Order: sequence, then C-alpha cells, then structure tokens
Amino acid sequence: MSAELDQKTEQYESMLKSALSEATVAVPPETALYAGATEVLNMAEAYLQDGQHFYRNDDLVNALAAFSYGYGWLDAGVRLGLFNIPADTELFTT
Repeated sequence: MSAELDQKTEQYESMLKSALSEATVAVPPETALYAGATEVLNMAEAYLQDGQHFYRNDDLVNALAAFSYGYGWLDAGVRLGLFNIPADTELFTT
C-alpha cells in the first residue's frame, strides 16, 4: 500500500503544480471577484507548500490530502469562471 500511496501522492502534487501553472485569473482586478480569485490561488499554493512539507516528513496521507484540497480549490475556481485555462487541458472539470 505504501508504494501505491506514494505514487498517488506524487501524481496529485504534479497535477496541482500543473494546474497552478495553467490557471490565470479571468476577472478584472477592479472587481470584487478578483479578491476571491487571488484568495483561491493563495489557498492552492498554500496547500501545495503544506503537502510538500508533509511529503518531506514522510506523512503521505496528509501530503495527499493537502495536494487534493489545493487542486479542488483551483478546480472549483475554474468552474466558477474565476480562471482562464487552456482549451486543450484535461486537468480541470468544465
């Protein structure tokens, strides 16, 4: 099980990193939604850092949870229209 958990954790870390690099804020800075979009990005980045901390400390369960939560924040932001994503990406549900 540990090898499977390790593989899944690395997969979700990679997905979150890719998602962060592909998503760009879609709302104008002068709108109230801009603050929400930047908060979503900040949360996703914080979960990435937390997950990497847990991973370095061999806490794979919490690392996977953190990477998954961060990815979920971004995915929700995409669905809400807060972010632009490339048309050919398969990282997000639309």
